[in-house]
Amino acid sequence: MAKRITSFVACALLAACGDDAPRDVAPAQPAGHLRMVQLLADLHVRRNEDNVFVGEVAVRAARSELMQQGEKPKWQTRQDLGYSLLRLGKEREAIAEFEATLAAVESKVVAGGMDAQLALHFHLGVAWLRVGETENCCHSRTEESCILPLQGTALHDKPEGSTRAIEHFTFVLQNSKEGDYWHLANRWLCNVAAMTLGKWPELVPQAWRLPATAFEQRGAFPRFSNVGERLGLDVEGLAGGMVVEDFDGDMRLDVMMSDWNTNGALRLFTRNDDGAFFERCDANGLAGITGGLNLVTADYDNDGDVDVLVLRGAWLLDKGRYPNSLLQNRGDATFTDVTFDAGLGEGMWPTQAAAFADYDLDGDLDLYIGNESSSKITCASQLFRNEGDGTFVDVAKQAGVENFGYAKGVSWGDFDGDRDPDLYVSNLTGDNRLYVNRGLGTFVDEANARGVIGPEASFPCWFWDYDNDGALDLWVSAYATGVGHLAAHALSMPRDWELNRLYRNDGKGAFVDVAESSGMTHPAMPMGSNYGDVDGDGYLDCYLGTGDPHVYSLMPNVLYQNVAGKRFADVTMQSGTGHLQKGHGVAFADFDHDGDLDLFARIGGAFLGDAFVSTVFENPGFGNQHITLQFVGTKENRAAMGTRVRIVVAQDGVERSIWRVVGTGGSFGCNPLRMTVGIGRADRVIRVEAHWPCSGVVETFAAMESGAAYRLVEGKGAPERIVLPAFSPRAR
Repeated sequence: MAKRITSFVACALLAACGDDAPRDVAPAQPAGHLRMVQLLADLHVRRNEDNVFVGEVAVRAARSELMQQGEKPKWQTRQDLGYSLLRLGKEREAIAEFEATLAAVESKVVAGGMDAQLALHFHLGVAWLRVGETENCCHSRTEESCILPLQGTALHDKPEGSTRAIEHFTFVLQNSKEGDYWHLANRWLCNVAAMTLGKWPELVPQAWRLPATAFEQRGAFPRFSNVGERLGLDVEGLAGGMVVEDFDGDMRLDVMMSDWNTNGALRLFTRNDDGAFFERCDANGLAGITGGLNLVTADYDNDGDVDVLVLRGAWLLDKGRYPNSLLQNRGDATFTDVTFDAGLGEGMWPTQAAAFADYDLDGDLDLYIGNESSSKITCASQLFRNEGDGTFVDVAKQAGVENFGYAKGVSWGDFDGDRDPDLYVSNLTGDNRLYVNRGLGTFVDEANARGVIGPEASFPCWFWDYDNDGALDLWVSAYATGVGHLAAHALSMPRDWELNRLYRNDGKGAFVDVAESSGMTHPAMPMGSNYGDVDGDGYLDCYLGTGDPHVYSLMPNVLYQNVAGKRFADVTMQSGTGHLQKGHGVAFADFDHDGDLDLFARIGGAFLGDAFVSTVFENPGFGNQHITLQFVGTKENRAAMGTRVRIVVAQDGVERSIWRVVGTGGSFGCNPLRMTVGIGRADRVIRVEAHWPCSGVVETFAAMESGAAYRLVEGKGAPERIVLPAFSPRAR
């Protein structure tokens, strides 16, 4: 039977590495690290079977219910059983269950009528479409697989799955009300299924055909190439976080990825001299450090290398009592779990959202963790103050930032220009929070007063200066959308879905939502998302990883191009980045040191049958100039996170400013702290200003060339030129 199910570690002490991966002796680890490994292994054994996403608890529950119902089971229960099997990757078993239930309903052996038939035909369509994906996109994957518009090698050689899917979607379309959400959902999926066969639009009757504009490659935006397999970064897995960072100080960017399965390996890929990525499994200290939906990076101990925080337990409600892991980098891309020694091991609340910042401006990085409080488990979010000795103390209650919401995104940013960072918390349920830093160790929530409490259901968020006016704006995702809205959007129907929020800062701390007027109207359901300047014009673009846990949520990831800070253009189709599988951790990074940002997306869903491989989209280049900057704090935190940066450039004698903040970008996926900044067609870099928040000093660095890389050390004044190795992203 064809399966999408990813290969996981056989036990908690083994990393999931290929047979050809280099292996060295694992570093000796202290008691706290070994304690974490044992705890994670024990939790996996005790809880995995009851995990609704990767265990068989839903299948067992449905079968138990059917036994109790006897000879005339409810069609809904049999449907639940089929869908639970489908989510585990057992497509053919699910289809058999759906078909038997449909036959019983049609023959009136089981009551249900047309409502039951429509539901079962829909699920049969989804299951058959999944068969087509498994047999083609997964088992015979190419660089074009699952990327809209489907063409070339993305077309299915084995047509049974999509052909059968169209039959069932057609039944629903014939027997449902036009304009109804589920009618529109079937319409979207029917059009996608026809496209997989290379027979769109002719295979779809005119009445249900989506307009060509839904898939057109309009404009001059160049197409990105999927080079994940060539780089060796096409890692199969479920939902997870990812980080791009130079972990060993060799000036080459490395990659770390997590997998939220409780025994999913944490995987680290470093690079050879020729730029090829490789996984050195036994030597990195990560064996047994498993699970984690998101990863967050920072140099928390100010020793000059980047450490990693692993976040666990998200979506699992009261079953999500897993510890997070603070992984201390030894400086050579080997890690030690110091969670318990650092004071972060108590509580164990479900979370996937966290961010570091120096909220008290004492020169070291503090940590906010947004926990998922719900009707099943009440838990405050946590603000851990860095004591400067490698330990943290939770001060959330006295600081006034406990939240008690279902936190899905966390971002720090000095939006009011008073030097100390403020905190935004995105809650899936309930109002979002804008905690304004009073500068005395306390915060006050002004989200309602400043008009930034929405969307009603939100997920990733970030502060950024998208219009280069020196004031931080705020982006917040809207999660309550779906595949039916994609069809409605393509048909220009009246909008009944919530838009993402783009809150523009007027420079005085007041926000106005300009999402609609700026063109951010695509229904996206963002999960992992991030921002970066892909076209090198000096304005920040963003990429949205989309979807939800449902198998039927086939929604293309979305790339928005920032047009001079005035509006955003949806360039998804022409850029070739509209991946249909679930998008999680996202990062923008210059992998090949050619001055433009490539795009890395961690792809994979929540359920065991929804695994897929990560994708690296290689930037073809836009002919713009750039400068690469690495900031080093002395009075600031060593990584200079939170430092505002102004790059003043000139083109044909006209000056303009490009504003950035040192950090990792959005709240789900981490860009490298070494920033590559596009400066458009500028012929001269006049100066770079570092606005150091701790001291309040604005330090100016001059005499820098475009196309070069520099290290800028606080208090030194003169930039230090650094050399980045040259290699192709197509190293393998």
